[in-house]
Amino acid sequence: MKIGVLCSRIRVEEKLIFAEFERRGLAFQRINDQEIVFDLNAGRYPYDVILERSIEHNSALYTLKILGDAGVPTVNTYQVADTCGDKFKTTQALIRAGVPTPRTRLAFTPAAAIQAIEELGYPAVLKPCIGSWGRLIAKVNDCEAAEALLEHKQILGSYHHSVFYIQEYIAKRENRDIRAFVVGDDCIGAIYRSSGHWITNTARGGKASNCPVTPALADICIGAARAVGGGVVAIDVLEDTEGRLLVNEVNYTMEFRNSIDTTGVNIPSQIVEYTLAAARR
Repeated sequence: MKIGVLCSRIRVEEKLIFAEFERRGLAFQRINDQEIVFDLNAGRYPYDVILERSIEHNSALYTLKILGDAGVPTVNTYQVADTCGDKFKTTQALIRAGVPTPRTRLAFTPAAAIQAIEELGYPAVLKPCIGSWGRLIAKVNDCEAAEALLEHKQILGSYHHSVFYIQEYIAKRENRDIRAFVVGDDCIGAIYRSSGHWITNTARGGKASNCPVTPALADICIGAARAVGGGVVAIDVLEDTEGRLLVNEVNYTMEFRNSIDTTGVNIPSQIVEYTLAAARR
């Protein structure tokens, strides 16, 4: 079996995945997304399966499209990456599937965005549609702050700042949220991410602790995974002060270094097993 792993830089997660392939005696080829050149006219690629672990969204997205069109199984698929890589598309998929998610508005001008924020009520959360690790996310507490932030985004002038994606602010229970891991049809584990800051990403200093996978949590996370197309995904879940669970985002190239010991789940093994199954399908 010819296994390829698409990578950017090699993080802890990739080292753990490589070690799992090696433990199983499986050869694999690291594909550096900074160096690869695709011959689109040839359209043939010598792989039985590709595991995508790119940091850069466009590299991942285009590579998955190229390989998928050539009939190479990929984990995850182009469709999943396209949906999860854009918060608007993720929200649309969740809403269509009836998965609970925060109230969200989309606008195309600062004036319309102000109206949307006031409909949701202050504070509200303004996000770029494309981005990760909690970057460029802002909590807007009043109209003056909203006007200043929206003016700044408009002056930046990039395509990503021309669409205003606005969510209601959810006050988190015990200053924490949940990251759950779904592989195929199973919610294999979850962590709480706790922080004194309203952004709880572990990349931004949030502390990880084990979160029991209750039937309610498993149901909402598996439903979210299916809504975006399934595969190997991480689900970010908000739990409000009344205990309601709301899916916030779905991540298609998930980080898990802080979650193996915390959950007691061998996440790299689960990823490798799913990848091998994808090659056999």
